[in-house]
Amino acid sequence: MKTREKAIVLSAWIDSASCITLVSHARPDGDAAGSCAAAAAYLRGCRGKDAAVILPDAVPASLGFVLDGCNLTVACDALAEAAARLASTDLLICLDFNTMSRAEGIAEKLQSCPARKVLVDHHEGPSTDEFDLCFSSTAVSSACELLYTVLLEMPDIDHDASRLPMQAARALMTGMTTDTNNFANSVYPGTLRMASELLAAGVDRDDLIDRIYFSERPNRLAAQGDFLTSYMEILPCGAAVTVLPQSFFERHGLADGETEGFVNMPLAVKDVRLSILAREDEGRFRVSLRSKRGVSARSLAVRCFHGGGHEQASGGKILIPDDIPDTSAAAEYLREVAARFMQENNTVN
Repeated sequence: MKTREKAIVLSAWIDSASCITLVSHARPDGDAAGSCAAAAAYLRGCRGKDAAVILPDAVPASLGFVLDGCNLTVACDALAEAAARLASTDLLICLDFNTMSRAEGIAEKLQSCPARKVLVDHHEGPSTDEFDLCFSSTAVSSACELLYTVLLEMPDIDHDASRLPMQAARALMTGMTTDTNNFANSVYPGTLRMASELLAAGVDRDDLIDRIYFSERPNRLAAQGDFLTSYMEILPCGAAVTVLPQSFFERHGLADGETEGFVNMPLAVKDVRLSILAREDEGRFRVSLRSKRGVSARSLAVRCFHGGGHEQASGGKILIPDDIPDTSAAAEYLREVAARFMQENNTVN
């Protein structure tokens, strides 16, 4: 079915639902928070529905404003409450993840939820058998952009962005802005149309930029300087690798999510085409990968880090002891993987 046809089905399901829940992936970013908040604001404001948001983990403090008034439950802090909500839900809308496993701590509860399940996502390889209706496209900047196209098809919006509740419009702009790194990557013609239409609808983008990028704590700036001077390593092969141990976060008093964007910084160096950042996390490492055009971060994530994602922005993990014997071996593992991958990539090009 085309998007419009699927939107008609979704609209009918919304009409018949009495309890609707929006969920996204573990360690939610701006796109996850924005898409959930936008959907919830639309469902409450335009359809008069009981809509709530469940996230596996809290969002970074700089993005908390997006979820104001969203009837949010953070499952890691209130698992029983989240489980009760899911048990009573008759329409579950999953945003910004392509498979239930990415919800980690609540994945099994999502799978067993008796509700109709809808996917709105922009990652490759969606697990379509887990959902009753799928809106899936990789030719968009973000889940927020895809959700925007779906909402425009709703009969009460009818392709007029000014009919969206302002909270929904602001959340959509926030998610799209963060997932494009403020229009630095993954920008499509539809991305710019969306931005223009939301601006015309009254979204104050200057205020959003202040909230997203200019509301950091001094701790984060100090950590950024430490990251650049003491932890980032630029290799002769054109890759930059970084290992951040738990002590780094403890020393700077960082909350989860406050290193968001660090992995992009090495790409400012002219000859760096790939950046890999590994963060120590409960007996393993979480890995973020970013690359310049012509180098596939996604391919490396799939091959070496049990992950996936977008062509220039992907993620994964390093497992102990499956990949490395202990935490002390992480840096050398990254160096070897990066050098081998870049040599193969240069040969192809």
